[in-house]
Amino acid sequence: MTAAADTIRSELLSIIGNNPEGHKDEAIRTTFASKLDEYSNTEGADPNDVIFAIGKAVFGVDLPDAKKAKTNGSSKPAEELPIVDFEYMKEFMKEVFLSYGVTPARAEICSDVLIEADKRGIDSHGLGRLKPIYCDRMDEGILWPEKPIDIITESETTALVDGNLGLGLYIGPHCMQMAIDKAKKYGVGFVACRNSTHYGIAGYYATMATDQGCVGFTGTNARPSIAPTFGVEPMMGTNPLVFGLPSSDDFPFVIDCATSVNQRGKIEKYAREGVDTPAGCVIDDQGIERTDTEGILRDMVLGKCALTPVGGAGDKMGGYKGFGWAATVELLCTAFQSGPWGEDICGVDRATGEPKPMPLGHFFLAIDIEKICPLDTFKKNTGEFLKALRESKKAPTGPGRIWTAGEPENDARIARTSQGGMKVVVPLQKNMIDLRNTRPGLKEKYPKLPFE
Repeated sequence: MTAAADTIRSELLSIIGNNPEGHKDEAIRTTFASKLDEYSNTEGADPNDVIFAIGKAVFGVDLPDAKKAKTNGSSKPAEELPIVDFEYMKEFMKEVFLSYGVTPARAEICSDVLIEADKRGIDSHGLGRLKPIYCDRMDEGILWPEKPIDIITESETTALVDGNLGLGLYIGPHCMQMAIDKAKKYGVGFVACRNSTHYGIAGYYATMATDQGCVGFTGTNARPSIAPTFGVEPMMGTNPLVFGLPSSDDFPFVIDCATSVNQRGKIEKYAREGVDTPAGCVIDDQGIERTDTEGILRDMVLGKCALTPVGGAGDKMGGYKGFGWAATVELLCTAFQSGPWGEDICGVDRATGEPKPMPLGHFFLAIDIEKICPLDTFKKNTGEFLKALRESKKAPTGPGRIWTAGEPENDARIARTSQGGMKVVVPLQKNMIDLRNTRPGLKEKYPKLPFE
């Protein structure tokens, strides 16, 4: 984000923070609308910024970008969106990383992690993350494109490594491959990592293990979002807990999901649809379970709301279980590493408002199946059980199908491959154009992008 865009965004946040009832005041609504319009036309403003969802939901400001968000980020129907070949997109992202000084081998890995998300239909973690999560943070100097990966301690089956705040997109694959290599030799491999950064879809690492005949297990912490059961303060990240098991199916069993009921992106979706947030997903600093989507979006920006763990607020639906799993991930990402958590990885210096590094922790476990039983036997047993689940009695009011973990992503891969690649919504087209126009060497290699 440019300095100009950051300044205007801060002014917008001040309007929200200083005027809790401002959406009821016509003068404040007008001021906010004008400032939001200015922000939307400022170079470096992120078209996916939550501030646009707040503008629409809370202040009724319907800017072009907000309108586009209603139709998957485009004023055109979804079927008219341009389809870009996966290899083209992967190569584009690789060239972006190269322009920052990432080595060719690492740039290849980084782009592979991101394009895999898009192939699996996890659009939130593919091209959509390239600019706001990785490029913008490199521009801000809070993560570095090229850093060594240091081994702090190591045994035959374990290791602790330091990523030195480099790109988690190459740190993560390095660590998981270490764990797999150890497992292939000794049966089990475990690697803990400190001083990493956002490492993309966690399922990528579980699949690295399943592709090499192993059971895979990984997790990462993140900026604080989840409040403890019976608490109201965001203390833990959305902390995914991820397993991967090889199967005789055409795809592995990979469960990759957060330990919170919802994430902010889902609440933004509720705002676009004009519906309430389901009870139990969000709790505010007064202990109230909130359903008012507009107010939730505003208060999340101000730090007055927190997400609840899987199971929801309180203990009636087992929220303590999700709380325990989120805490487990946080511990596995900080206890071995002596790593930071909570406010120390929030990404913002509370005193100055300036961005600051977010030194994340990860963990990676691999179990070599052949050390215990034949791989084909394991796959057969896994596949038979999963098939039985899918063929079990369906709910008469449901969709008529039962999916097992990894199956929706496989469906997305098949569908997107058959259509020739991925659809690129307008905000991401803008991001690609911006990167092409500003990163050295890209304009010569990409004088015209597929949607231009």
